[in-house]
Amino acid sequence: MDPAISQARILAAIRAIPRGQVLGYGEVAAKAGLPGRARLVARLLGSNDDPELPWHRVLRSDGRIAMPEGSRGWREQSQRLRAEGVVVENGRVKRAKPPRTLDEAIWGPG
Repeated sequence: MDPAISQARILAAIRAIPRGQVLGYGEVAAKAGLPGRARLVARLLGSNDDPELPWHRVLRSDGRIAMPEGSRGWREQSQRLRAEGVVVENGRVKRAKPPRTLDEAIWGPG
């Protein structure tokens, strides 16, 4: 796939993350139609200079902020998430585990 198209799809997926919600790098890649390309998402965010992009809504798959703890970027991401009502504890956002089956998605855990 053309790199410009991949980049545009990733940026669109990031812009579509609702306020107060987060996704992992791999989830963003999958939503962009690029499953398995989490590192591409990370590289793109690392070189981002668009102040309107909600980059702070993208986390590691375990819910942790990917930047070094205590760094300027880490603090900024924590602050932005908290401003949107996201609970951040020790640089981590606790997320509900995705359902394992369709029944669980519809009816909840059994």
